[in-house]
Amino acid sequence: MNRMSHLMRWLILASVIGASAGVGAIVFYEALRLSTELFLQILANYRVPTPAGEGDSLGSASYVRAWAIPLVVVAGALASGFLVFTWAPEAEGHGTDAAIDAVHHNPRGIRLRAVIIKIVASALTIGSGGSGGREGPTAQISAGFGSLLARVLDLSPTDGRIAVSVGIGSGIGAIFGAPLGGAVLAAEILYREDFEYAALMPGFFASIVAYAIFGAVFGYHPIFAMPSYHFDQPIQLVWFGLIGLVAGGVGLLYSKGFYGVVDLSHRLPFSRKLRPAVGALFVGLIALGLPEVLGTGYGWIQESLSNELLHTPLWIILVLPFARIAATAFSIGTGGSGGVFGPGLVIGAFIGLAFWRLFEPFAPGVGHDPAPFVVVGMMSLFGGISRAPLAVMIMVAEMTGSIQLLAPALVAVALSTLIVTRDDDSIYRSQLRTRADSESARLEFGLPLLSLIPVAGVASPPRLVLRDDAPLAGALDELRAADVPGAPVVDEEGMYLGTVELSRALRLLEPAGTAGDAAAHAGGAGADGGGGESGGGDDGAGDAQGGGPASTDARSAPTVAAALDATTATVPDTASLDVALEALTQAGGHWVTVTSARRVVGILSVADVVRGYRDALAASAGRIAAVSPGAVLIEERVGADSPVAGVPLSAAGLPPGCIVVSIRRGADMLVATGSTALQSGDLVSALADPTTAEAARRMLRGTAQPKPPMVERGSQMV
Repeated sequence: MNRMSHLMRWLILASVIGASAGVGAIVFYEALRLSTELFLQILANYRVPTPAGEGDSLGSASYVRAWAIPLVVVAGALASGFLVFTWAPEAEGHGTDAAIDAVHHNPRGIRLRAVIIKIVASALTIGSGGSGGREGPTAQISAGFGSLLARVLDLSPTDGRIAVSVGIGSGIGAIFGAPLGGAVLAAEILYREDFEYAALMPGFFASIVAYAIFGAVFGYHPIFAMPSYHFDQPIQLVWFGLIGLVAGGVGLLYSKGFYGVVDLSHRLPFSRKLRPAVGALFVGLIALGLPEVLGTGYGWIQESLSNELLHTPLWIILVLPFARIAATAFSIGTGGSGGVFGPGLVIGAFIGLAFWRLFEPFAPGVGHDPAPFVVVGMMSLFGGISRAPLAVMIMVAEMTGSIQLLAPALVAVALSTLIVTRDDDSIYRSQLRTRADSESARLEFGLPLLSLIPVAGVASPPRLVLRDDAPLAGALDELRAADVPGAPVVDEEGMYLGTVELSRALRLLEPAGTAGDAAAHAGGAGADGGGGESGGGDDGAGDAQGGGPASTDARSAPTVAAALDATTATVPDTASLDVALEALTQAGGHWVTVTSARRVVGILSVADVVRGYRDALAASAGRIAAVSPGAVLIEERVGADSPVAGVPLSAAGLPPGCIVVSIRRGADMLVATGSTALQSGDLVSALADPTTAEAARRMLRGTAQPKPPMVERGSQMV
């Protein structure tokens, strides 16, 4: 697959991803419909309103069993929390953010188990009345198929990132009936101030395939119906601009309130499995007075567009955006499973409706139809706080069939985005600022010849390749004899399957008390350079990323397959070192397997990259020659009391063999020279000797800035 032309490769991949996204959207839509019917219609005897494209039902006028509403919301959240935190903790929260994080850090790391749990858990959370959107689960589901393709087809790191991002956009585009918006979303949602152009064309292919499959079952009509609109009163731009200003402020409240509840939930002194139920109790109590907070809320958008809420008291209309913010935070921020895109549209719709109700009696140009203001509210609120204004505008236009509103809505979306940008916030915290903010891009910036050096010319032969059906105990002995902390794994036909770490094998075979010492041995075994399988993952990576269970009680003689990590990045032998550097950062910055047609042909370490770069600079004896053969990649932010702050690099006194490659200062990328003076807050990327890497980190951090806690990123702890 990596050897095909770019066009042919992505015609095939995008079609497969799109088909998977379409089927996944169908499965989740049906699961959500059945869950809603069970919890709200049968158990609580309450029908939520539905939009025009999904039945156009006005729903129940009042509660028949009001006492049952909090109970069913809590029951659904309790079941969801048990599933998620027992089987796939990464499925908690709004799935889009998890998918974005996978794009940036480990495109192969979305487990198929997490996809299945996400479908069920989100259907339980939202179907029982929790405030959440169906786009987040769909994004994680379809991104999971892209991640699976990256593993099965052994895609390059770049193609893996595109596959997962295209999955995000095509899944959302399918379930919202907005294929063009979904394609643009795949390219826009990854960054706050940038655009992933490489994902755009594959996104078009995947989105239309996904939309065609989903529409074949549920129809090819917009979700919402609204009266026709023609822009013929320029005074409306003033009112739309005011909506944009308000929507920007409320969007910030939405994001900060949501993550405030997330932080509070993490501090609750009881099991994570119970936290969603606590949040759901608050949602159920709010819903007793405001049923508009239940479920996806798309039916209430339709009623706002159709002016069905004309006789609802104005104070309720004014309260609804804030009630929906609270309900979403309590439903999803406590660990429930669902999206934040859909609630954002509902909040924006209520803002537009409230604005129209306030100004319609006296303001010129407002008119007697709330629909334009509702749509502009939807576009401006979530377009701003998602940092994806173009994609959201197109999606809402497709969802409402209101293409005529795109032009006048620009002023509202621009003002909302400006307010959110000034606060530097986003509802998606995994977004990077720009493409230059990725770890590999910063290193490539300081090592510009990487794209000219082929991987095949610098990779080293593997010291050890393991069979998946070999006894794990024997493999452990081989790893120790080879003095490496890990090795690639192949099947009986020699096809690459993943990697196994010494520390993981020790946990499966030895008591917990002895594994720690041996793991420490593993951490240092590969520091000697020369292209060996150096470095290692965290001890907890296996359970999270696809090895067997941590206990061997049920197996007296486990095989290598029990400790296999199938999500580790690889690099094709046809790639250049800039591609390899991205794979190295995804794999934890130590070593990656080099493959050809899914067969292991070599190992590439940081030492190999350094050696290749040395050869490229041999004629000019560049500064890379000072780097240790066993170099590792480090990245650290300069602390306020760091001894190197304000000092030129030539006089900073960094440990021998530590070479600063690039410096990120605010929005600027700097090439490191001897005269460059580091400043507090600079993000420094460097190559360092493994024996002095921690000393270099401490010098850069300073004493007042504690080392950040270890967090799991894919299959590594960083």
